[in-house]
Amino acid sequence: MEVDSVPKTAPGEGDELERADLVVAILSDLDAESINTLCDGLRALPGSMRIVVAWRDGSAITGANRSANLGNGSHLTIVPWPRIGLDISGPPIPSISTGYQSIFSASLNLEARACCIVTSKLENGDPHWVSQFIKPLFEADFDLVTPYYARHKLEGLLNSAIVSPLSRSLYGKRIQNPMGPDLGVSHGLFQRILESDPQRKNRLLHPLASLAPLAVCGNLKVCQVHLGARTYPPVDWTNVSSLLAEVLGPIFLDIERNAVCWQRVRESLPVPIFGEPFAPPTGFGSVDVDRLVNSFQLGVRDLQDIWGLVLPPASLLELRKLGRLASDQFAMSDELWVRVVYDFALAYHLRTINRDHLIRSMTPLYLGWVASHAREVANAEAATIEKRLDRLARTYEVGKSYLVSRWRWPDRFNP
Repeated sequence: MEVDSVPKTAPGEGDELERADLVVAILSDLDAESINTLCDGLRALPGSMRIVVAWRDGSAITGANRSANLGNGSHLTIVPWPRIGLDISGPPIPSISTGYQSIFSASLNLEARACCIVTSKLENGDPHWVSQFIKPLFEADFDLVTPYYARHKLEGLLNSAIVSPLSRSLYGKRIQNPMGPDLGVSHGLFQRILESDPQRKNRLLHPLASLAPLAVCGNLKVCQVHLGARTYPPVDWTNVSSLLAEVLGPIFLDIERNAVCWQRVRESLPVPIFGEPFAPPTGFGSVDVDRLVNSFQLGVRDLQDIWGLVLPPASLLELRKLGRLASDQFAMSDELWVRVVYDFALAYHLRTINRDHLIRSMTPLYLGWVASHAREVANAEAATIEKRLDRLARTYEVGKSYLVSRWRWPDRFNP
């Protein structure tokens, strides 16, 4: 299906947008050729269905919408974002949150059975990966489909250090990328997240952080699909504190909201994964370990008063010892890192200090973890790195009793 050759349909003509079985929202900057490939892949979806593909309002779409029969009983309509009310504006993270909410609302209005959100460009893998990603929603009635990317060696580190292992420990499902950002979502799940904040009054509600906890705590079906390597935006190491605040704030808020759920979880279990794994990419990001260690040491010197309100004496002592090590000897233990993450989640819950300041003060600690991890895996193969990250996730699980005890009795349990 060629985008430029699809017949135009004027606004209001036909009933293409009265309802849809599937909404595919393209938030990444794909070109017309990539859109054609994506649409061709949608022919492989089971049964006949009405599909709406929401794309940017670019030069390749000059009419209100374009539509075509796919030849398998399915009908596909390509529309620019505003045609279904997508609000993709503002700073990057808020626009993601607002954008996902808009996609769910549009899908609900169209009575869609599911939606798929595409935000990434993949470096390798099946060019028709979107259709493979959607299939579990229709063929096996899954409610949340998450990506299992072929990992870069030193990219996606915030997910590896905190997001994924913390989610695994708390909610008991081994999901590599619980926050996507490429996601397949059932009608039942996107309806739940809209109902959790119907008037969008709570600006901290972030669909990417809330989807996996809502699905797991609601006993909905979650799976993963093997995908190629994701192209990550370059990390601005001078502004990591803003990234931490934007990502961890919603996660810590969900931990507070879902305390009853995660305190009942005793162990983690794998979730179904579809497709064949892709070879890990040969290229990988790099980090300046010396610079990161210097940032950690500066934090040890300047943030003791704040950290003293959050961390117990034993952790503070270990951090001071680390602060005296040279870069070539720097190594942060998993046990220390996990306790730090849990203590910051607890301090967020207790509102020990301003929540935004709290998370930003965590920046030197996170940079210390990155430096330690980068040193350890500098010459490691992909399989070794996967085992290393699994060991970190298991440490989160073993240490969960520490969080539960401090959460229930914050004044009595302070080692």
